[in-house]
Amino acid sequence: MLTLNGNQNGKKDDDFSGKKLKTLPTELFKRGGDAVKVDLQRNRLKQISGISQLTNLKELNLSRNEITDFPLEIGGLRQLEKLYMNQNSLKTIPENVFPSLGKLQFLKLSTNRLEKLPIDVNKCQGLTYLNLSNNCLKNLDPIVDLSHLKELYVERNQLYELPDKLFQNSSLTQFKANGNPLRKPPVEVCAGGLRDIQSYFSMLEANAPHVYTVKTMFLGNSMAGKSTLCRSLEKGCPVPVEEADRTVGIDISEVDRDGIRFFFWDFAGQEEYYFTHHVFITAQAFVILAINLASYNMDDQSFKENVDFWIKNLQLKIPESVVLLVGTHVDQCTETEVNEKKKHIEERVKKMLENHTVTLELRRKNLQDGDNPSLNYDQIDQIERLTEYKLKVLEFILIDCTKQEDIDRLLTRIKNDVLNKDTFPNIEKTLPMSYYDVEKDIYELVRNKDIPKHGIVSQNVLLSELKNRRDTLDDDKLKLILQYLHRIGVIMWYKEIQELEGSVFVKPSFLISLFKTIVRHDLVQELNKISAAQLRLENALGKQKKKWICDYKDRASLSNVAIRILVRTELEKNYSQDEELIEEVVGTKKKEGSLLSLLKHFDVCLSTKQNRPLNPKANEFCPKKDWVASNPIVYEPDACLFPNYLSDNEQVKLKWESDDTEDLNIHVFLLPEIPHGFFHRLVIRTCSLYSPYWIGKDQCMLCSGNKRFLLRERHDDDQFIEIRCKDSELETPEDIQKAWRVIREIMKRLITLTEQWQGLYQTVHSPCKAQDCDDYFEWNDWQEWLEDSGTNPFNVGLEENHTCCNGHIRRTELLFPRTPDAKT
Repeated sequence: MLTLNGNQNGKKDDDFSGKKLKTLPTELFKRGGDAVKVDLQRNRLKQISGISQLTNLKELNLSRNEITDFPLEIGGLRQLEKLYMNQNSLKTIPENVFPSLGKLQFLKLSTNRLEKLPIDVNKCQGLTYLNLSNNCLKNLDPIVDLSHLKELYVERNQLYELPDKLFQNSSLTQFKANGNPLRKPPVEVCAGGLRDIQSYFSMLEANAPHVYTVKTMFLGNSMAGKSTLCRSLEKGCPVPVEEADRTVGIDISEVDRDGIRFFFWDFAGQEEYYFTHHVFITAQAFVILAINLASYNMDDQSFKENVDFWIKNLQLKIPESVVLLVGTHVDQCTETEVNEKKKHIEERVKKMLENHTVTLELRRKNLQDGDNPSLNYDQIDQIERLTEYKLKVLEFILIDCTKQEDIDRLLTRIKNDVLNKDTFPNIEKTLPMSYYDVEKDIYELVRNKDIPKHGIVSQNVLLSELKNRRDTLDDDKLKLILQYLHRIGVIMWYKEIQELEGSVFVKPSFLISLFKTIVRHDLVQELNKISAAQLRLENALGKQKKKWICDYKDRASLSNVAIRILVRTELEKNYSQDEELIEEVVGTKKKEGSLLSLLKHFDVCLSTKQNRPLNPKANEFCPKKDWVASNPIVYEPDACLFPNYLSDNEQVKLKWESDDTEDLNIHVFLLPEIPHGFFHRLVIRTCSLYSPYWIGKDQCMLCSGNKRFLLRERHDDDQFIEIRCKDSELETPEDIQKAWRVIREIMKRLITLTEQWQGLYQTVHSPCKAQDCDDYFEWNDWQEWLEDSGTNPFNVGLEENHTCCNGHIRRTELLFPRTPDAKT
């Protein structure tokens, strides 16, 4: 049924969205072409013959259709100001269309298959908004003369260079280019946004030097030989590493080999460290996956633990990374064993990668072949984006780390791989000389002891020292260079953390050493080593130490006093009695130290709070609104909870009691699978907003007012996060809407978190509540509900009830976040 909406000019807006149309409807032309705004999105249009008759048209939405050839007739729409052609299958745009569109201001061409733009697009001098993201563009030359452009989006294309003339445009205020293999400027510069790019080009010399830089991450299980590989490559000769000297947390080093600058990151293999890896694993990395062939058994479990786990996590986190499989400990195997194990691993890796692609293709096909694919376009787009990612697994190499010739062979192999531009398209970077000069100055300041040995320096002090050496660089330019050095791992400057924005860590190794004091596989042993003298400094007793150990073992909770003692001990080993440093890092009983600020920022832990019985009369907490506690209590968080170390759900089960079929229930599917540590990071982010809460191994209960909510990680046939609200606490329509508001806040945090895993996509279902019914109600357009501040109704129509495929009738407001009196 056609929807007509009046606009401010008394004209009619024609809404034909989601009608499964294959041709333009005749109703569109009945009024003699007086339409001003036409919405044809979410249909099955392949061509739009006759559209040029709408000579008064100002806005045309053709997004989410099946158009492959850009319609020439659009050139006849001379009054057109807004054009949506995103999420089609456009491959080319012919010349002689855009010169006729002199009034065009807004053009959205994202998520198509465009390889180039027509030269005459620059005739649209009125354009202020242009979105070209998710295409196959290799250059932007045709648009550099669009002098009035304010917003430009070119994310996820195939751009290697950006034209400097584009950034001489004083009108440009928004620009995004993430997901391109950029060399000029490097992706680490573009990550800083428009100002960083403009500053980069303003400093770039005509003959700027090229540099080859690669972050190399050594991953693998405990005792796989990662540290031996890393240190042997660093020294250029076999370096034996004893078991007692294995990596705790992460070790980092820098190596220059034949003009290639390597940053080596050696990640500990014990499971206790996995949940911190996300902090330091970054895109555009070269991953060396060490596999201990001596302990490798040719069965599914061994492959899963030694290979499958790591590759799947890389596919989710950095799906365009390059992985080199290195078989170690070959000296402990016979030649036959080595060859058989190598073949076993290679065959399963090949099958694993093929299955990943096939699974995505099948999901996409099922969605496209459904009754109404227009409702699934968001999911289809997500899947198509994932299929474009190609994790590269290079040819397996076998190494005996005790032999010089094998170390030489591995080093040669690595150099050849990173210099292959098909494998590493953005290995070569073009940088202004000032970037190199500032980095050299920082090293010199450390060497001359103008910066303390530990490397923590005030931002203002560092800027002052650098300006004394580089008087042509002002504060703004120096800050942009420091941000670039942070992104490539030379320094660490967490300016987004309020407590740390004034401090720069010019020695990342120091920060890593602090992480090791708390996040380690042998923490209980370290707690046991705390002496009576150390306890006295914190006015603590031996019985308290025993309680710290018990709390850590039983509840994954670590006392802040214990944390201060452990970190103080580590600092005093290398930095003597620097009380100012110790207080800054460790904190005091009244002030949190920089280490805890970092751990909380990266979702590693959260402060514990004193849980009290539920108060049914408590004031509801709403984000961004003032809240007054109904029964205020003054307390000081005295410990940190590390959810990743929890081993059961007993506390949660006790407080939640049991599920009810009438509970408000949402399933958020994370595909292909839930990343390791994802659930606990979500819990940390959510529990920092709501209290009281109870956390378990894979469940969490939290409260808002008198309502209880449950988060649960599920690994059934599919993997999903379940969100529930107790039915007994939903007595009125107002109660239901309040519950949806809380769920919305949880889902916002969940979706924000998924953005850190490029290889993930999500779907949302409300299961049918009838007993033994497997049917469900799928959510569509739910992202808009998250983005619009919750003010607009969820797009599910006016029906008071929905019926599942098995005939069970359910109230709409208990399936979807729908305002009861919504008008659509």
